[in-house]
Amino acid sequence: STRKKGKASEHKDQLSRLKDKDPEFYKFLEENDRTLLNFDASDSSDEEDGLHIPPDTLEEASDEDEEERETVKRKRVHFIPVSLKMVDEWKKAAERRLTPKLFHEITQAFKASVATTRGDNGGADPSKFQITDAAVFNALVSFCVRDLFHCLQKLLLLKPPKTKQKMVLPSTSPLWSKLRLDIKAYLSCTIQLLSCLTEASVGAAVLQHVSSIVPYYLSFPKQCRALLKQAINLWSTGEETVRVLAFLVLNKICRYKKEVYLSPLLKQMYIAFVKNSRFTSPNVLPMINFMQRTLTEMYALDTHISYQHAFIYIRQLAIHLRSAMTIKKKENFQSVYNWQYIHCLYFWCRVLSTIYPSEVMEPLIYPLTQVIIGCIKLVPTARFYPLRMHCIRALTLLSENTRTFIPVLPFILEVFQQVDFNKKPGRISAKPINFAVILKLSNANLQEKAFRDGLIEQLYDLMLEYLHCQAYSIGFPELVLPTVIQLKSFLKECKIANYCKPIRQLLEKLQENSAYIASRRQKATFGVASRESVEQWEKQVKEEGTPLTKYYTQWKKLREKEIQLEISGKERLEDLNFPEIKRKKQDESKEEDKKEFKDLFELDSDSDEENVGFPIKGKAKAKQASDDSSEASSKDYGEDDDEEEGKYEIEEDEEELEDDSDSDEESKEAARVSQGSQKQRSCTRGMSRSDLEQLAQGEEDIVEDLAFSDDD
Repeated sequence: STRKKGKASEHKDQLSRLKDKDPEFYKFLEENDRTLLNFDASDSSDEEDGLHIPPDTLEEASDEDEEERETVKRKRVHFIPVSLKMVDEWKKAAERRLTPKLFHEITQAFKASVATTRGDNGGADPSKFQITDAAVFNALVSFCVRDLFHCLQKLLLLKPPKTKQKMVLPSTSPLWSKLRLDIKAYLSCTIQLLSCLTEASVGAAVLQHVSSIVPYYLSFPKQCRALLKQAINLWSTGEETVRVLAFLVLNKICRYKKEVYLSPLLKQMYIAFVKNSRFTSPNVLPMINFMQRTLTEMYALDTHISYQHAFIYIRQLAIHLRSAMTIKKKENFQSVYNWQYIHCLYFWCRVLSTIYPSEVMEPLIYPLTQVIIGCIKLVPTARFYPLRMHCIRALTLLSENTRTFIPVLPFILEVFQQVDFNKKPGRISAKPINFAVILKLSNANLQEKAFRDGLIEQLYDLMLEYLHCQAYSIGFPELVLPTVIQLKSFLKECKIANYCKPIRQLLEKLQENSAYIASRRQKATFGVASRESVEQWEKQVKEEGTPLTKYYTQWKKLREKEIQLEISGKERLEDLNFPEIKRKKQDESKEEDKKEFKDLFELDSDSDEENVGFPIKGKAKAKQASDDSSEASSKDYGEDDDEEEGKYEIEEDEEELEDDSDSDEESKEAARVSQGSQKQRSCTRGMSRSDLEQLAQGEEDIVEDLAFSDDD
């Protein structure tokens, strides 16, 4: 207590000294607060004696206590359950005359309905209403989406816009200040509803509603940004109808507030496009094409902003390519040889083709072309022919629409020199290869007949697509000359009739078109130097049509029908459950043959030797052919096949596949030979020499036919 009193007296001394130091402040205290100056030591000691002393053990608050407090709080807020009758009354009242008070009530109820989808009570600012019935939820959301904002338009007394390009914002209405907060809450709830919906038809209805109330979103920048984010998500991942409607919302916002939202939106949409084009299949491809077309429309809204984005992203693609060319490691090759990179190349070709003619975007044509050509040349092996074809299609699109000459033909004709089409296939393929949804082939694919069949079809399509857009050019005969020479050389060397037929047909059409252009230009009165006259002549020829363009239009219709039939046929086949064919091993089949035909044969050992001899011989030939091809490929590209495989991408299970195929071939061949020998020996019993000769002649004819059909 003496220590406490000492502190109190010390404080009293400080107050007395204050009189000398600051007389004015002391005088102020005397007038206003005399109790502070009449300070006594007993005051502090009394107070301090009465201080709270904490107990030795502290009590912990239980969870039950907290729950009780929460329930007490909830009981204080009385939720009003919404019924169908209430929704009907609101609807009728709104149709008669909507008031700010009524709009507030409906907004609160809508907020409560959205809170049920989120699984909580609406966060920090709960609604006074409660939705417990699904029918009430449906009725309320349906009313808000369909009718509420028509009534609100009448209440705000908005003037109709003078032109379609201009938009009247609801914030210009005199009643805006009264309704502002409720409208803001409603718009936020609508975005929340969009993020929760899983049913495509409901999502589409809400998006249509959002599209009609875009002017309200433009009045609230924060809500508008949240809407754009949600719409981009739906545009890139939603169901088909939802994607289209989400795009319309994005497009509408950017058309009216281009300077604010377009640049960040283009960036976010491009990132979403790249993210969702990582894998490609027949089902996903239409969605990727949709994203490319719609994003191209967005870039077409403002070429100056688009140029900045295109420059950065094309440069990014070029940097990836440069690192792959210089470092030459597996990871770097994979950063270029993937679906995202290829789809981006094609996308930028589409953008430049759509926006052409544009002085702003035109300088980007050359660098983009160089990147695509560099991509083709990076790993120019047979395994990456599908990727090469995607790049060629991108260049063809760019060349055709921007009227820029790009030397595409050498990359197509190079394939004729690299692939031996006469070589017998090493594997029998179950189904054709779909080049549209693959980037690379496995070593097993390269041995298949389907590979060469598909390759000829692709080369035919690519040459026709590229040359038809040059068909009216005044220099067509000179342009097509190397192609004509190459195709003639191929026809001379190729022995497979099915491959020669389409190439011969294409060659005839090219020669016919060359002759037509040559005869037309002989009549021309102008010189090569007069560019305007040449362009006028080409325009006239294009309008009249050339033999190649006429043929192309017919071919295109048939080709599209074929593709549709292929797709529908594939769908039909998927429904059927084909039985599996279980092949016996070679040794097992021999043992069974021996048992079955034991009485017929006297010389079992001879038949065994024959059976064993044929497959080994065939296998040796196949091996020799494959060795020759691998040597040729290694000479062409300066690398061994095995090294190349390990360097770019390691494929597992390929060796197993090849081993299986070899054993399959052996068993098939062995079965064929054993069957043939059985037939011969069974026929030899009880036959004259002349009968045998006739039979032998017949057998030879059959063998010749079979050999010819195999080559085909």
